[in-house]
Amino acid sequence: MDDQAAGSPQDAHGVLACYRHPDRETGIRCTRCERPICPECMISASVGFQCPECVRGGSGTGHAPTASMPRTIAGGTIAADPRLVTKILLGANAAVFVAVHVWSSLLGHLVLIGVWPPTPALPVEGVAEGEWYRLVTSMFTHEAIWHIAFNMLSLWWLGGPLEQALGRVRYLALYLISGLAGSALTYLLASGSTASLGASGAIFGLFGATAVLVRRLNYDMRPIIALLVINLIFTFSWSNIAWQAHIGGLVAGVVIGYAMVHAPRERRALIQYGTCALVLAAVVLVALVRTAQLA
Repeated sequence: MDDQAAGSPQDAHGVLACYRHPDRETGIRCTRCERPICPECMISASVGFQCPECVRGGSGTGHAPTASMPRTIAGGTIAADPRLVTKILLGANAAVFVAVHVWSSLLGHLVLIGVWPPTPALPVEGVAEGEWYRLVTSMFTHEAIWHIAFNMLSLWWLGGPLEQALGRVRYLALYLISGLAGSALTYLLASGSTASLGASGAIFGLFGATAVLVRRLNYDMRPIIALLVINLIFTFSWSNIAWQAHIGGLVAGVVIGYAMVHAPRERRALIQYGTCALVLAAVVLVALVRTAQLA
């Protein structure tokens, strides 16, 4: 047993600090190695909580590391690289950004637009004309450098901890469905001829899920609330911002995030993926309603 095992100087003074985050006091120990762990490092097991190192190594179980592998707080598996999906999403956004600047004509085929040009001009294009893929491609499309820089900084800051807490599959579902919810609300409420683009809907979904997770872990919520309020002020005070995408993504993020971290263990997967399916169904319904209006 290494690091801060039982009988360490911290024990002698009656104060325990997380072995991975020495500045955080805790009263919980890993049930395998007995090292102190804070809420961020706690991984639910059949009995108590375990630390990330013991989970990855499968130490003390007497059988293979993959057998009865403990899960994250949301039931996800522990990954060697807890930011892999976040890195892939960053790369995808960067690749599309470069592509639209190399081939300028590509931008018009990726942005979210209801129908263009207005009748009676022909031919027309847009989601209302069957180009539903725009609900997805617009989530990865940026034109201005400041736009992609701000969104990718937010993705890195929010995405890493969420991916670690939720697991890769759940985190990716949260990101994509939140982005789609933002696209759907923009499609519904914005003018059919107004073009929209950017990952802001998905980013606001991460904001919403982060707030739920912070509350679940009993962390100080003031920093995330302050940051969210600042972003909402910018949303409604700056021109040329698709506030519909921000609100749609935020609502979806809160709903999905709550299902992810609060679902009871015995029905965890059913509730989590069922909630994702319901939100996705709402996205499809909104898109169908708007398409009927514009057709």
